[in-house]
Amino acid sequence: MEGKKLYTLLVYSENVAGILNQVTAVFTRRQVNIESLNVSASSIPGVHKYTITAWSDEDQIIKITRQIEKRIDVVKANYFTDEQLFIREAGLYKLQTDLVMQNPEVSRTIRRHDAKITEVNPTYIIVMKSGRTEDIISLYRALDEFGCVLQYTRSGRIAVTRGTQEQVSEFLADREKANGERK
Repeated sequence: MEGKKLYTLLVYSENVAGILNQVTAVFTRRQVNIESLNVSASSIPGVHKYTITAWSDEDQIIKITRQIEKRIDVVKANYFTDEQLFIREAGLYKLQTDLVMQNPEVSRTIRRHDAKITEVNPTYIIVMKSGRTEDIISLYRALDEFGCVLQYTRSGRIAVTRGTQEQVSEFLADREKANGERK
């Protein structure tokens, strides 16, 4: 991965079946692996937001972004570095109850990592942590050293820009103004 860095693409589209396949196909054609993908409704009615992370160099990520924007149902696409975004993920850890109860250091580790125990039963304990990717992975590694992890997963990245509104809001306002002037 020499010369590559992790980029986050924020893609806004209309809620149309098949658009996710079109967006991921752009990465496939350029042989770029998607590290994480999260799709949800955005703050704009009728517009969905795709948060996609991928390791790439800037030239390639620019080309990918332009190709995605050419899709008919895509409203706007931008790429960002981590410094330009507020980023969070969630991690879920299923731990073996008897091992956790036998070793008080496991509970201390959970508290030190600012995670929350969300369920306890005789078989397993569910722990949840939200934060940056490295924080989620760090807790996993710490818990794994105790040999108590039964299952572990983390979500895709969610992100918002550091600006006051979604960049697509500005784009849509400009487009609406231009359409109004043409009439």
